[in-house]
Parts: sequence; C-alpha cells; structure tokens
Amino acid sequence: MKQAIRYLVSLLLYFIGVFLLAKAAFMLYNRASAPYGPADVLQVLLHGLPMDASTAGYLIALPWLAVLAALWVPRLALHRLLRPYFIIVGFALTLVLAADTVLYEFWQYKLDASILNYLNADTGVESCVSWGFLAACALALVAGTLLLCWLPIRLTPRRLPKITARVPKTLAMLLIGGLIFVMVRGGAGTSTMNVGSAYFSDKLFLNHSAVNPLFSLVSTSYKITKFDRQFRLYDDAAACDSVFQGLYPADTEDVADSLLRVSRPQVLLIQLESFGAQFIAELGGHPEVCPEFSRLIKEGVFFDNLYSNSYRTDRGSVCVTSGHVSYPTVSLMKIPGKLNHIPSLAHSLAAEGYTTHFLYGSDINIMGKKGYLVAAGFQDIMSDADFSFKDTRRSKWGANDSLMFHKAIDIIRSRPQGPRWFQVVQTLDSHEPFEVPYKRLDDKVHNAFAWTDHCLGQFIDSLRRMPVWDDLLIVAYADHGMMYEMSYENPEYFHTPLLLLGGALKQPRRIHTLMNQSDIAATLLSQMGISHRQYRWSRNVLSKNYTYPFAYCSYPAGIMFKDSTGASIFDVNASRPVVGQSAPGHDQRLRRAKAILQKSYDLLEKM
Repeated sequence: MKQAIRYLVSLLLYFIGVFLLAKAAFMLYNRASAPYGPADVLQVLLHGLPMDASTAGYLIALPWLAVLAALWVPRLALHRLLRPYFIIVGFALTLVLAADTVLYEFWQYKLDASILNYLNADTGVESCVSWGFLAACALALVAGTLLLCWLPIRLTPRRLPKITARVPKTLAMLLIGGLIFVMVRGGAGTSTMNVGSAYFSDKLFLNHSAVNPLFSLVSTSYKITKFDRQFRLYDDAAACDSVFQGLYPADTEDVADSLLRVSRPQVLLIQLESFGAQFIAELGGHPEVCPEFSRLIKEGVFFDNLYSNSYRTDRGSVCVTSGHVSYPTVSLMKIPGKLNHIPSLAHSLAAEGYTTHFLYGSDINIMGKKGYLVAAGFQDIMSDADFSFKDTRRSKWGANDSLMFHKAIDIIRSRPQGPRWFQVVQTLDSHEPFEVPYKRLDDKVHNAFAWTDHCLGQFIDSLRRMPVWDDLLIVAYADHGMMYEMSYENPEYFHTPLLLLGGALKQPRRIHTLMNQSDIAATLLSQMGISHRQYRWSRNVLSKNYTYPFAYCSYPAGIMFKDSTGASIFDVNASRPVVGQSAPGHDQRLRRAKAILQKSYDLLEKM
C-alpha cells in the first residue's frame, strides 16, 4: 500500500514539475512579449500552481484506477497496462506545451479550443509559421514524447506486492481518490477550477503565463465552436445586414438630457442579485418585499423600462460593465481569449484618472469572474478571501450582504477625498438557498429579497451621512431577473430596475425610455462626457439619436425582442415564435431579433 501511495504522489509531483518548467520556458521564449522580472516569474508559478495541480490530478486519475484494480487482481501488470497511456500523455503534453509556447508570439492569447477552428482554415497555423519550422517541431515532438513518458514509465511498478487486508486498503485508496477529486475540482468551495482562477495581474502576459495550457485547451473545448456557423437565420448576409442597420446607432454621444450636476462624480455601481421587477412595487411587483427600494426611488432617477440582456450573473455582469450584447449559448466571461477585445467601464474610467475597484462577498473565481475582472481593468478586486473565516461561513455563498455593505463603507471611508474612484459591489443573498439572518416575510424567497433590500437601504443611508455623498453617483441595477412565478417565455422575466442615487444628481425624476442593461455603460459615460464609441452594443438612451427604443434579450433556448408595439419571443431550438404572434408588429420584431442574433455571433467569431 505504501508503494502505491508513493507511486501516485511521485506521478503527481512529476506532472506538476513538468508544468512549472513549461511555464518558465514559456516566459523565457516569449520574453519579448512583455517586460517582467524574477519576482514576476515567482508570482506566475505560485498563482498557476492550483491549476497545475488540478491538471496533474486529471492525469493521475487513470493510474489511480489501475492501482485500485491491482488491489483485487493478483499480479496485474501495471507497467504493461499503463505504458501506452503514458506515451499518449507524453505526446499530448509535448504537443500542447510546445504549441502554447511557440504560437503565443503570433496570436498573443493562451492556447484554448479556438485553435481547433483554425486547423483546416486557409489562415490557420501555416499562416503563422513556415513549413520548415513545423517540420522541426514534428521532430521535437517525437523527442519530447520520449522524454516526457520515460520517467512515468520507470516510476510505474511492474506489480504491487502481495495484497492482504484488501477491504481497508480499498477504502484508503477510495479516500485518496476523493482527495484527487477535490484537487481536480480546485478545492471544496462553491466554485470549480477555471481559466480565470490563475489571473492575478493587470499585465495580461503574466496572467497568460500562469494559465495551464492543457487545462485551458480541455476546459474550453465544449465552449468554443465556429460561432459564425450558428443561428444562420438569414440565408443572405446582405439581408441580415440591412435589417440590422441602424439598430445600434454609431453616434449617441450627445447629452440631450443631463442628469448630473457634477461632471466627474465618484461612481458606485451596485449589482443586485436576481432583482427582477416582480419584487419592485413601482414595476408592478409585490409591494411588501422591497420597501427600501421604493423609498429610494423617490429620491433618485428611476428608469422603469429597463430589460436585462440575459439570465445569468456571468452574462449580466459583462452586459453592464462592458456594455455588451448577450448570447443564448455562450458566456463571454468563460472565454478568456475574447475578453481582450471588449471594452469596459473600468478601462474607460481608468483612462480618465479613476482608480477601479470590485467587491464581492463570495468566491471570485465563480464562472470565471476573476479572469474577466482582471481583463476588464479592475485594479483592486476583493472577495470572500478578504473577509474573516467566521464571516464567510454565515452564508452558503460567503459573506452575506450586510457584511459586504459594511466592508464597502469601510473601504469608501478610508479613501482620501479628492481622487476619483469607480467601485462595483455585488450582492449575493437573494439567491438559492435564500437563507438569510432576517425574518420579516413568511415566503422564503420574498424574505431573502427583503433582507437584501433592508441591507441596501442601510447602506445608502450610511453613505448619505458621509462627505463623499455630495460628489457620489450610485447606479443600482439587477444582473438579471428571477425565475420565480415566471418563466423565460414571459417578457416580464427580463424586466428589472435601474436606479440612480447620490448627491451628484440634479434632481429626482422618473424616465420611461425602453432600454437594455447593456445601455447603462454608454448612457453613464455620455453623462460624464466620456466617449463610448468602442461600445458597439451599448446606446446612450438619453441621446437625440436614440430614436428607436427597443430591448433585446436572450436565454438558453431563445431570444426576446420588445419595442413600443409589443414583445415577441422566438425559440431558437424549435425555430418558432412562442410569444407575440398575434400582436401588431410581430413579424418586424422577429426579423430584427433574428438579425441581432445572427450578427452577434458573426462578430463574436471575429473577436
């Protein structure tokens, strides 16, 4: 048994060692891509280590199974059984590690499954390197395979010693298997290992260096497809372009309606988990759930006709902070290779001298959030790791909303007056399992939203008593709606609130303009006199050129389009409309929705 454990540990350490050496080689080979020092190399190795361990855990899973089988199959020849496996692994490691290293200088992004889109393309690998170079790589591939498979084969015992007490040893081996599973998963927390977990720096090259290329390739293989071959709803591309033309006007940078009395306010975004219209009385929701929000509406600028673009936090976050469209089948947050090609409020405001910050009480690696936030330009990112262990145990998801808002107050209070800052805070308690330290309503779901509403009211009142209030602009919005007493096929599922508060506002008012949450970025930047031309999917809804208000939303099986004539929903799997067929303007709404869907995937492929 001791021999079996030593064998598995040796394999694990061997593969981790290979990955660490590969990282060093990657950085050395690509040293012209970005400047770095010895301390940066150490940071890359440390931050990439959990992903390397996770990947190594995958690689030793089959040897673990072979050892488990050997406990019950006398004289099982492990070395014969596993030799072909290690040859295949050696080949795969050599190919992936070498390709990641040599192609980075040409493509400038980490090896992922998108490489599969180029293998048969006219502009594939052969466009980046010469055939002579590829021939040399083939020879190196053979040599690398032999080198990398030699030691695992040597480490593998021919047979395990005679086994006694099989049952307790099997249980022990199953326990080891559980530990391997936890390592593969990335820990026992809520989130699982993802590419963004290795991101730690504002220098993209260092983040790319920390990512394990084998993990990146495998983890993205089911997410990356030829996007421009999906949802071909128009046979004629020109016809699609004709319908799409003008839906997202290029020039909406004018300020036809100014809301601010301060041109460069301190900016605080509050992303409220799942805060759909059904919980806001002023939007036709349950009147007893969010009384604090109703009170605050009277004090701020309330947009009562906003529709979220999507249905999940990872998608809604990108829609707001990057002013981007949503997709039914893919989340941009989970495709690191695309994140360098989209704008963000953090980048735009940093260019104007703002410092940028993000605060979340839960695991920052959930759904690839950390990778997105780093790529989006957030300089200071705080999460459950910045709370005490006791605080993060009070909720399934981490530090509850009360603790998170108190942390936000402490952060804002500690900042010196004068320098401009941009802060995003994200709530979490209005989410399954809806367990909160609060009891006002009998309905568990309603009570969870009431708790977050209560925390929000206290937070705003605390800010109002601080000096920063006079120059503060607060933007409170939902990341998406709530699947409670509703379905995706109800247009009101996407209806969510948008409320502006703070001393930077001129006066309270209510705005009825139909819009998407992706329009928040352009509308906010325009109010501040900052260009938003790079936000191609975001519109300043207070511009004189915003002449056709509409909302476009997506969910896993469909798309929704709403304008002044009504709302229509189209099931993309069944290729049929499911809502709005009898309403005026239905055919026109569907044509426009289909054009946006097809065009969005065309442009995604080109990113």
